Amino acid sequence: MSLSIGIVGLANVGKSTLFNALLKKQTAFVANYPFATIEPNIGVVPVPDSRLAKLAEIEKAEHRMASLPPQIPATVSFVDIAGLVKGAAEGEGLGNKFLSHIRECDAIVQVVRYFKDTNVIREKSSTDAKSDFEVVNTELILADLQTLEKQQEPKRNATKEEGYRWSAILKFKTVLNAGKLASSVQLTEEEAREAKSLQLLTMKPMFTIANVDEEDLSQNFGDDIIPVCAKTESELSELSESEQKDYLKELGVEESGLEKVIKEGYQILNLISFLTAGEKEVRAWTITKGMTAVEAAGVIHTDFIKNFIKAEVVPYQDFVANNGWKGSRENGKTRFEGRDYIMKDREVVEFKIGT
Repeated sequence: MSLSIGIVGLANVGKSTLFNALLKKQTAFVANYPFATIEPNIGVVPVPDSRLAKLAEIEKAEHRMASLPPQIPATVSFVDIAGLVKGAAEGEGLGNKFLSHIRECDAIVQVVRYFKDTNVIREKSSTDAKSDFEVVNTELILADLQTLEKQQEPKRNATKEEGYRWSAILKFKTVLNAGKLASSVQLTEEEAREAKSLQLLTMKPMFTIANVDEEDLSQNFGDDIIPVCAKTESELSELSESEQKDYLKELGVEESGLEKVIKEGYQILNLISFLTAGEKEVRAWTITKGMTAVEAAGVIHTDFIKNFIKAEVVPYQDFVANNGWKGSRENGKTRFEGRDYIMKDREVVEFKIGT
């Protein structure tokens, strides 16, 4: 499971600068796991995870290996959507070409211009951060209304499922026409299930990046708004990991923009990660919070679901404190769990699979 985040915003707000900096920065972060550029506007980057290096050291020592085992982090796909303009839903600018990319993303992050550089020309409909935010939301709302207008009312002999879907559509239309996002609609469980096929843009989890000047990085911009300086991220991409930490400390911030964005993405999508460790590799896996052990095993390989026997589990801190599997087992820190066990964040797991 890989997290996919679409980056949207008006033209000239710094989206592409931020996108390129995030990708370039990560080639230095994990040298043996280069990002892959799938298309010109899509990049896959590893999730920063210091736990993997520690697990690799433990595995090397425990198995007396000549070198560290490969470290494979979880990944995030960033999709740099073409800059929007006012009227995009009606065909202005690139019009609806951006919609297919957004629909494929798990979450949307809107980049809003807060920096003061007058040399960067504002898009003609742009006046200030608040209005820019409203323009983008309006275009997404209008696009969703277009989707809903294409839906036809069920006939008299419609199924229950078609009825639930139409009920959701009517609720969505009311809210969207009032200028609110589809995510604010209260749906029944049945309506929510049937409404998924609509793929409404404003149903997706969203948060905002305030693209600020460097001196404003430590400011609080409110809930769900992450201050990031695209220019600073670009400069960080040229530094080593230790130099990056020193630079961030000088700026009075603890995390890079990438780390903040990924953390927020995991939170709004209700994601956690578990770890596997052995001689062949140490690896982080992304799953949805609430997944069972057998479902988590299926993320590694679908065959693991039908052949699942049990999961051996140990909290990451206990695994480290006891120097790996052997010490954790000898000191009673591991436990066996069945297929219905609810996975927890930061657990090291070894799945026992039959043949």
